[in-house]
Amino acid sequence: MPSAAIHDFDPARRAPQDPSAPPDPRNDAASVAPGDIAVGVVIGRASEYFDFFVYGIASVLVFPAVFFPFASRLEGTLWAFVLFAAAFVVRPIGTLAGMQLQRHFGRGTKLTVALFLLGSSTVGMALLPSYARSGELAIVLLALCRIGQGLALGGSWDGLPSLLALNAPRQRRGWYAMLGQLGAPLGFLVACGLFAYLWGNLSNADFLGWGWRFPFFAAFAINVVALFARLRLVVTHEYERELEAHELEPCNVRDLVAAQGHNVFIGAFAALASYALFHLVTVFPLSWVALYSQQSIGEFLSVELVGALLAAAAMPLSGLLADRIGRRRTLGTLAIAIAVFSLFTPWLLGGGPLAQDAFILVGFVLLGLSYGQAAGSVTSNFLPRFRYTGAALTADLAWLVGAAFAPLVALGLSARFGLVAVSLYLLSGAACTLLALRANRTMSAVRD
Repeated sequence: MPSAAIHDFDPARRAPQDPSAPPDPRNDAASVAPGDIAVGVVIGRASEYFDFFVYGIASVLVFPAVFFPFASRLEGTLWAFVLFAAAFVVRPIGTLAGMQLQRHFGRGTKLTVALFLLGSSTVGMALLPSYARSGELAIVLLALCRIGQGLALGGSWDGLPSLLALNAPRQRRGWYAMLGQLGAPLGFLVACGLFAYLWGNLSNADFLGWGWRFPFFAAFAINVVALFARLRLVVTHEYERELEAHELEPCNVRDLVAAQGHNVFIGAFAALASYALFHLVTVFPLSWVALYSQQSIGEFLSVELVGALLAAAAMPLSGLLADRIGRRRTLGTLAIAIAVFSLFTPWLLGGGPLAQDAFILVGFVLLGLSYGQAAGSVTSNFLPRFRYTGAALTADLAWLVGAAFAPLVALGLSARFGLVAVSLYLLSGAACTLLALRANRTMSAVRD
């Protein structure tokens, strides 16, 4: 059975049924409403992004002073970004470990363990001693908590985004693919809002002493809410039946790589422009402003809050656009737009407050439009029995290649060579997306 192109995938297309075979009782059940799936996906993803953005913002505002006081502010931020990347490095390990757990104990147990590990790792950071009290042990504990976040995020894959795409009406696939991505701006909005409030209402001593810990404590409560919202879906007979009917179960990784390993690679790079942009408009600009700009941190956080709202508003537009012109064309068009945007980065981010604000606002709009369809480049390339594992590992690889090291590389190179390095980083991501989309189209034409 040939893999479908990104823009031609039909969720309803399955292997032909044998007329002489007995009826499948799964077909007697009513299909799960896409809207119900979307609620669980948005809540679950928002909690995960909240945990990661809390760490990302603290990497700039807190960790250099609390955990790396022996280094300069620049070096301390770079060290924090090294640990930031560690979660994405171990994420595929968490994905594979979670699938083993699912095989032995079920989907609900796996999800419970993963989300409690995610929440506990994030809350654990709030309880860590500073470097002044415990020395290098504090850094080791911070690294372990960050690794725990990455393992948990990989293990929390539940297949709901794939189920959402498969159950969506054919003419509205782009719209429903967008819904799962709304968790990103919502998670950033809550995380950035908490830090903006604490930064604006506490003295520097209080903020670095205890105030920064509050968002990490809040993560546990948010994760508990998200856990029950997702368990309400994945452990019920109705959803289990739908997941099984679509063959959304773990497969052997060796079989996946042998049969459709090229689709993992293409799927990861097809949305690379969006993933490269992701942390370059959320985490990296905050570090650049903190180190090299005269704009106050409080004002800049407020601008980022507005940017998150714009990204959330742009995502529905991406769904409408994808349904009108196709997902592949949407991703390609936005990759070109991101490439053009990257050319203005040195003048915008290196300019005054107004130029920096323009970089954030325009960047968030592009992020909303492009990231809104990033998930659509994953599911459609895989045969049914490979879809669950293939979608998870493709997303892991996309995050690792496109976003994991973005703040570290952008800050390190721009500090040495200037902001033109950020332009080159974004340009490379856009080029990879266009090449991957071209390869996908060529391979689909050959198979067809």
